[in-house]
Amino acid sequence: MKIAFYTLGCKVNQYETQALKEKFIDKGYEIVEDTEFADVYVINTCTVTGLADRKSRQYIRRVKRINADCITAVIGCYAQVNPEEVGAIAGVDIVAGTNEKNKLPLYVEEAMAQKNIIPVYHVKDYQELCEYEETGSITSMESRTRAFIKIQEGCNRFCSYCVIPYARGAVRSRAKEDILSEAKSLLEKGFKELVLTGINTALYGMEPGFYQDEEMIVDENGEQRKIYGIEVIVRALNALPGDFRIRLGSLEPTVVNAEYVKHLLNYNKLCHHFHLSMQSGSNAVLSAMNRNYDREMYFEMVNELRSADPRFGISTDIIVGFPGETERDFRDSVDMVEKVEFCKVHVFKYSKRPMTKAAQMKGHLAPEVKNKRSEELIRIAETAAQNFYTRLSGCERMVLFEEYDSKTGYYRGHSDNFIEVYCKSEEDISNTFARVTMDKPYRLGMLGTIK
Repeated sequence: MKIAFYTLGCKVNQYETQALKEKFIDKGYEIVEDTEFADVYVINTCTVTGLADRKSRQYIRRVKRINADCITAVIGCYAQVNPEEVGAIAGVDIVAGTNEKNKLPLYVEEAMAQKNIIPVYHVKDYQELCEYEETGSITSMESRTRAFIKIQEGCNRFCSYCVIPYARGAVRSRAKEDILSEAKSLLEKGFKELVLTGINTALYGMEPGFYQDEEMIVDENGEQRKIYGIEVIVRALNALPGDFRIRLGSLEPTVVNAEYVKHLLNYNKLCHHFHLSMQSGSNAVLSAMNRNYDREMYFEMVNELRSADPRFGISTDIIVGFPGETERDFRDSVDMVEKVEFCKVHVFKYSKRPMTKAAQMKGHLAPEVKNKRSEELIRIAETAAQNFYTRLSGCERMVLFEEYDSKTGYYRGHSDNFIEVYCKSEEDISNTFARVTMDKPYRLGMLGTIK
């Protein structure tokens, strides 16, 4: 039997798709590309924006044109939040929510045997999503160099624009022993970068009732302190032997403050790049978003990172066109981008999401206003990134090379501060580390010379 996967959205979805692929391979299925003929198509959905929902619907309809008799399973966040809407799409056989993905091989076998003419739903209420669903350790990724490790699920922040707490449920953390076991297995298979990911990674181990050994350490000032949260995992991984590095998927300023990030910087295998989700540079908008921090607190974290390493890579997300966002509010976001010089900004146009407070707010902006602001901020963010790249010229960074890029004639990789780096080499340097002198901006990164 042939099975194809189409994955939208975040790194967590990519990780979970990989876990499912391995389950189906164990049952004898052949994995094919999502554009090829298959007996089963699995659409792992995202619902962060209306565009993500639309892409899911388009692909569902496309697979039925490839194979009208296929089994179609729609899983994940869109299926969790809007199961009836998903099930109403012609050709959908299985609708499975976020905590039911792990059982998909069973659901597919049942669908094949029963040949139902209406969709079968496997969706729990979001309030029931309170236990971590262990999928087992993955053994491979499409990249030979970087592997994702899911350490956490769910979010309880309830930002006013965000539907994810309803799609993913309560905060729940993965057992430290399971994370370490998976990490050791991936390192043995040759991966050189472990990317810790979750729905809100910064909330790891923070939920009531999660058992975590109390760890007391002597810090950089010679004083004893208790470590907690994601630092527990970073510390444990950092102690593993081998030539590898650790990258954090994202951090929330609502959870992690300047003092906390200062402690994280003491771990030598942790990459000097954080994705610090900002969402807006306006204090008024941040308050309306229920973000529970302000631009001054955000700057404090940035300053802590850049004082430790002036070329520390910082990426972020920004929403434009939030209900009631004025031109001055938008200019505050522009100001933050120009001052911080993010290495990457993901710009999103505000999208009304079901069940969220923002959907009921007054002052929704016209699409043309959101489009204009999005286009302008993208241009400004690209200029700010180029300024950051220029400041890298002449410095040395450690780069993990991933592959040979035949289009450019360079080997391509990422520096520890998450800059795409291109270098010439007579030898195959794929999946190896090298110290590189940054020469000048090139494409969306830097040209470099291997030391």
